[in-house]
Amino acid sequence: MRIYIYIYSSNVCSSRTIIRLHILVPNTKQYEKHRLNTTPNSVQFLLSSQMGKCLISSTVPPLSFCTKPRSISPLNHPKCYCPVQSELRKKFLPLRSFESTRTFCTRAVLSEVPNESKYSKIGASSTGSIPSKHLLHVVETAAKTGSEVVMEAVNKPRNITYKGLTDLVTDTDKMSEAAILEVVRKNFSDHLILGEEGGLIGDSSSDFLWCIDPLDGTTNFAHGYPSFAVSVGVLYKGKPAAASVVEFVGGPMCWNTRTFSAVAGGGAYCNGQKIHVSKTDKVERSLLVTGFGYEHDDAWATNINLFKEFTDVSRGVRRLGAAAVDMCHVALGIVESYWEYRLKPWDMAAGVLIVEEAGGTVSCMDGGKFSVFDRSVLVSNGVLHEKLLERIGPATEDLKTKGIDFSLWFKPDNYYTEL
Repeated sequence: MRIYIYIYSSNVCSSRTIIRLHILVPNTKQYEKHRLNTTPNSVQFLLSSQMGKCLISSTVPPLSFCTKPRSISPLNHPKCYCPVQSELRKKFLPLRSFESTRTFCTRAVLSEVPNESKYSKIGASSTGSIPSKHLLHVVETAAKTGSEVVMEAVNKPRNITYKGLTDLVTDTDKMSEAAILEVVRKNFSDHLILGEEGGLIGDSSSDFLWCIDPLDGTTNFAHGYPSFAVSVGVLYKGKPAAASVVEFVGGPMCWNTRTFSAVAGGGAYCNGQKIHVSKTDKVERSLLVTGFGYEHDDAWATNINLFKEFTDVSRGVRRLGAAAVDMCHVALGIVESYWEYRLKPWDMAAGVLIVEEAGGTVSCMDGGKFSVFDRSVLVSNGVLHEKLLERIGPATEDLKTKGIDFSLWFKPDNYYTEL
């Protein structure tokens, strides 16, 4: 049931104003509207006793609030004139208890205004026939098993080979992936697996696709530089359903790890504690992260220019060299955004879900709907997403006009998706 209460007040703004309270009373089927008077200068408060939230909307331009939070009871404010106050109290007895226990604080109220996003959610709507807790447990176990292999090797000499001129691979990459595969196969022998080192394994008719990066940031690992991780994400019908990233922190002689995890619809966590993206709403107050691929082509040159542009207008742009780590840092709230061209599904599958479940936004670099098979990604705290796209979007569109391929890639043949 909604009760509308109009209260006259002359000290909220410069002219005589009516404040309208909407009180939601649960478990009542009747709907009543009690309207006294209206004026163009109305301030509307929505109080939900079920949700514990308060929303403000106003037609008064401008409406200013005291910078110091006030706690006032609208029905008892000493300067508030309400000719129907006693009548309302008689008719709606529950207001007596509300009046003595509820207070209003403008600062708290404003923080409850939801941040609606026009960008599509990228997480799966369900985990299918597998309970989400069980799926997440196996994902976390797989990532942890791989990280134990890496930790065993982190202070030992590396046996390095090359997939390209500067694209490294070590024995540790391969051993970590083998250990992860063993965990996945033991629990889900019929699932499809896409690993960075081993390629595609399993039944393409499965609704589940595991995307495994056994050592994200191999070059950093080879140098003992602290920005690398083990990343395991699983898709359900093409959309991220569960994820875990084990980041290596510290450095030589003091290595440690922290574990990020998420399941679709269940929030994001770091070492068991819930995390959330930052609330920074200005680019000039943000710390940003990007990455560069091994091919120095037009997309690489475009991102070099974006790096320069954002370095000029932000607190700085970092390039750490491990996509999964970069996205987890966005989710943790220590940086505001990360973007990169030409990433692979195993680079992104875990990180994008962790960002979204931490309250962030995920899209392609042209602002379009994202999937892990896309060739660009932009993740942010959500508040800055549109502002970042003002520069990143046109640069990406320009690449399209040059014939740069942005079609889906590394999507297994015959693998069913709901994209």
